[in-house]
Amino acid sequence: MPGEVILPNAKELQYCGRVDLTNTLEPVFIYASSFVTFRFTKTSIRVIISNMHYYYDNYIGYIIDGKQGSIKLSQGQEKECILLEENLEDKEHEIILFKRMDACHYFTLNGFVIDEGAVVKTAPSLPTRRIEVYGDSVSAGEVSEAIEYIGKVDPEHNGEYSNSWYSYAWITARKLDAQIHDIAQGGISLMDGTGWFDAPHYYGMEHTWDKLRYQPELGPVTPWDFTKYVPHVVIVAIGQNDSNPEDFMKDDYHGEKADWWRRRYAEWIKLIRKTYPNALIILSTTILNHHANWDRAIEEVCKELGDKNIVHFLYKKNGIGTPGHIRIPEAEEMAEELSTFIQSFGDALWND
Repeated sequence: MPGEVILPNAKELQYCGRVDLTNTLEPVFIYASSFVTFRFTKTSIRVIISNMHYYYDNYIGYIIDGKQGSIKLSQGQEKECILLEENLEDKEHEIILFKRMDACHYFTLNGFVIDEGAVVKTAPSLPTRRIEVYGDSVSAGEVSEAIEYIGKVDPEHNGEYSNSWYSYAWITARKLDAQIHDIAQGGISLMDGTGWFDAPHYYGMEHTWDKLRYQPELGPVTPWDFTKYVPHVVIVAIGQNDSNPEDFMKDDYHGEKADWWRRRYAEWIKLIRKTYPNALIILSTTILNHHANWDRAIEEVCKELGDKNIVHFLYKKNGIGTPGHIRIPEAEEMAEELSTFIQSFGDALWND
């Protein structure tokens, strides 16, 4: 197939998110909302990808000139050359290729193919504002496109409705004109042995938050270099999957297990503060149905920490909004509330 190949290490390509750039010719996309962007001329574009499948059907997302699309990937690890768009108007175009899903898969970017004689240019600079989100499937935008199920339990699905672009996390970043690192994984809780992520191991956020590659089923676990990205705002949205297999916070708020969770949560937040001494840290959950004692516990920890730049945020429908995942309109509503709250701290928040 004729065309100009753009290698992943081309200077015009801009990356955002915790992307494994150890081998710049084969960057690995791990986290939801991570992306690469650039501009190109002429009328068609393809992407060369090798997928590492774990579960669900796996999809990548892309936006060309503001129009969004998705492509289902193969479940093998062989390279695929995938047509994204053809018969475009013969002019300059802008593309964002992004990871729609969490670590139900990784994918390796091997390059892009554009028309012979096409020109590659750098996309507009990434925003200088930076946020980071630690969360679960809601923060990753899982099942967000099932808009006929607003306020309802999830339909049967196999990954086709998941889209991080429509997560409240990424919508909030766009409202604030900020970069995002969306450290979100479906089913994850705080501590190992609880939640739903990677059964029967059940790894918690304590185990994964400081990792680049964190899904052991997809290769070696590797650490993240925190000097590569320093957020102004950190949103912590953990505490909804922690009720599995036992909702100890609901059943015995002052019991040993609930007390242990609060202590572990406090220690983790202290680690985040040590990592980012100047960030505003927002403790939260979401509107996904859960017992109010989890938010009570977070409020208690927040007060005990006594740090004016660690705050607790509740949505209007916190914990009572829906029994299923957050759909696009609900995510928009959450993002509006959250971005308004963040903006209330003033522009000085974004000073380096």
